[in-house]
Amino acid sequence: MNITINKTTKTYNRVSDIIDSLTINPNPEAVAVLEEIGTNSSIDEVREMTARALVKRNEPASLSVVITQRGKGINDMSTVVAMSTINCLLSLEDKEEAMKVLENTISGEGIEEDVRENARSVKALMALS
Repeated sequence: MNITINKTTKTYNRVSDIIDSLTINPNPEAVAVLEEIGTNSSIDEVREMTARALVKRNEPASLSVVITQRGKGINDMSTVVAMSTINCLLSLEDKEEAMKVLENTISGEGIEEDVRENARSVKALMALS
């Protein structure tokens, strides 16, 4: 499924509505849909909205996508997407799950060093917030 965003408000709102619906959907497969379609989009705005949606779910599976995966969330090549994800993590009321995922990423085996470094940095920021 390809999602393209025209500059029209109507198309943007439809994509936003779909992402919002998947954010509140209790089905765990909603995370897989957000990961597969949203975080792999070629459009920065879609990746940014998707990363925020995954953080808002505040579940280990959704947080893992934006924290541990190369090219997604805090590890996105777009600084806008990465910083937006970090800001969303910092604004979580309950940071417990995010801190656990960050710690597991830092201490996990088979995780690339740059991903670990990003996790360390975000964990330090979250500890201060």
